Amino acid sequence: METADTTTEDGGASDESLDLREANVVDATIERVDGGYRFDVALHHDDAGEDGYANWWQVERLDGTRLGRRELLHAHDRQPFTRSATVEIPDSVSCVVVRGHDQTHGYGGQVLVVNLETRATRAIRQGSEPQSVDEADCP
Repeated sequence: METADTTTEDGGASDESLDLREANVVDATIERVDGGYRFDVALHHDDAGEDGYANWWQVERLDGTRLGRRELLHAHDRQPFTRSATVEIPDSVSCVVVRGHDQTHGYGGQVLVVNLETRATRAIRQGSEPQSVDEADCP
């Protein structure tokens, strides 16, 4: 996995050299709410250029265990686009991965590692298969 040169504390992360055939997570902001954390996640994917589209994003533990998923039911012409979901996260979890997926290519593109306490993010390029993220990758 390749770490992108963008790490921010305000939730923003992107890279102009993204492969837009993949479902790239380019931004994630979080807010603690009753029942968990509200995630506002921006994906960048060339939905209009293929038969497939970005069909979900999910929040995972660093080892890849899914904590919650936001299904996406159609292509999005405006890019990047943001969708939200509330995810329950155990108190013992301090850092999560937000990963996108598309119908045609599956996994790939850019994921964001999010520190739940500081709200800082780190962008990481994933391969074609989802991979766990090391604790050292948590911003």
